[in-house]
Amino acid sequence: MKYIFSLLAALIALPSWACTSFLVGKKASTDGSTFITYNADSYGMYGSMRFLPGGSHPKGTMRTIIDGDSNKYLGEIPEAPVTYTVIGQINEHQVSITETTFGGRAELDGKYEGIDYVSLMTLGLQRSRTAREAIQVMTSLVEKYGYASEGESFSIADPNEIWIMEMIGKGPGRKGAVWVAIRIPDDCIAAHANQSRIHKFNLKDKDNVIAARDVISFARKQGYFSGKDEEFSFADAYSPADFSALRFCEARAWSFYNKWVDGMEKYLPAVDGRHIGQTEPMPLYFKPKRKLSLEDLMASNRDHYEGTPFDVTKDAGAGIGEMPYRPTPLTWECDGKKYFNERPISTQQSAFTVICQMRAHLPNAIGGILWWGNDDPNMIAYTPVYCQNTSIPLCYNDPEADAVTFSWNSAFWVCNWVANMTYPRYNQLFPALEKQRNALEKKFIQDTKNVEAEAQTLLSSDPAAARQRLTEFSNESARYMMRKWRDLGQYMIVKFNDMTIKPEDADGQFSRTPDGFGATPKRPGYTDEYKRVIIRETGEKYRMPE
Repeated sequence: MKYIFSLLAALIALPSWACTSFLVGKKASTDGSTFITYNADSYGMYGSMRFLPGGSHPKGTMRTIIDGDSNKYLGEIPEAPVTYTVIGQINEHQVSITETTFGGRAELDGKYEGIDYVSLMTLGLQRSRTAREAIQVMTSLVEKYGYASEGESFSIADPNEIWIMEMIGKGPGRKGAVWVAIRIPDDCIAAHANQSRIHKFNLKDKDNVIAARDVISFARKQGYFSGKDEEFSFADAYSPADFSALRFCEARAWSFYNKWVDGMEKYLPAVDGRHIGQTEPMPLYFKPKRKLSLEDLMASNRDHYEGTPFDVTKDAGAGIGEMPYRPTPLTWECDGKKYFNERPISTQQSAFTVICQMRAHLPNAIGGILWWGNDDPNMIAYTPVYCQNTSIPLCYNDPEADAVTFSWNSAFWVCNWVANMTYPRYNQLFPALEKQRNALEKKFIQDTKNVEAEAQTLLSSDPAAARQRLTEFSNESARYMMRKWRDLGQYMIVKFNDMTIKPEDADGQFSRTPDGFGATPKRPGYTDEYKRVIIRETGEKYRMPE
């Protein structure tokens, strides 16, 4: 038998080169949760939540491997006798895996030979009950079948442990991969964002470090390293940093740490891209100044470098709407000179964003939550989906929608519709979006407490009923978000039509004249900051005569 595993790659393929992931240990969180996050950033990708039911498979069942980025056929491998249910980036045992692509040395790219990183992550989720087991599954598979992708940083977590594993292939025609996995201490936080972050590591620390046998010797053979073993840096050997790797990638990790760790100013030269080889790199993890909550992770995903030297809200690039976003590409030319845009954590090209929450003090059905949103994390409300649900919200996997097909039933398109109204007039429209977003998240977080108490009572007597209750709650939360977001879009088009602002009365209703007509809208015009930009550009051209 063959088990076809294309996963509708065009719908849910994970994007390369443009993601961010944060990790929080159970003693670094306010409620004992472990967390990993994922902003899946790409250009033109349609974001959709996957639902892969677990099951038993007869001996001889084969698994077809399809590259998650290209939809290219890569081959077949034997299917596992038993697989576990996967929803998005979490499985039924509260194991979660996310990634960011660092690329690394081009000659080590697997070039579609073996198992690609998207399939590898899914196989890890479908075959593992713990983070350590996922590492073993993923590394043994590439050892046997080869690794078909570029260099990857994986966040791998369960309710008790969080790990970062970095992996890169050995080049076309060579099986296996070189890799190292580091356990992040329980009281620490970590981050990676498209650049290798593992430098020196202690191979004698068997409890917290796992690595390929030849992770150092292969680097020597390739001429990437010639020092003592204890001086070996995975990042320096396999992904030497350049300006882009630091300014566009490491700076995002720095900004996350900067929110929660004191003294991060000293690492600015390590991430600004202008001091390559002159500074020590940032450590892989830090102990935060206080414990982080779910809400803190949501806020971290929405960061635009506010209040830092990389702040994108303070210059002319923000435009008339003071927008904390920049058009792509990241680099551009003008009059023969090259320039760049900052690349913050929160970016308009997110296809979806997730926060995986895992709790050891609760049964798996209740403990594992995928907090999901379609589009830029700053512009969406995260809704909860439990890891043992029997179905997923239809709006997160609308069969009628894709990257070039709009649907009012697709969260991706409804959220992008609202966001794209907001971007150009951000300073005027965003406060309305932010108010709705925050109200929804506050409601969902409170609602989870209520439904979990209900499910906890049901679980001992009727586990199936408990899972069904959590499924109904998750699906209704997503439907409620969609109703509110469609209402928000309709409100915005009325409120802010034609670059004006319609007034409202004390009850939040649009004001009318005594004759019943809509009240005269306000015309805000330019901000003072942008007026000065125009004056600098045009001089006296638009100055009124005295």
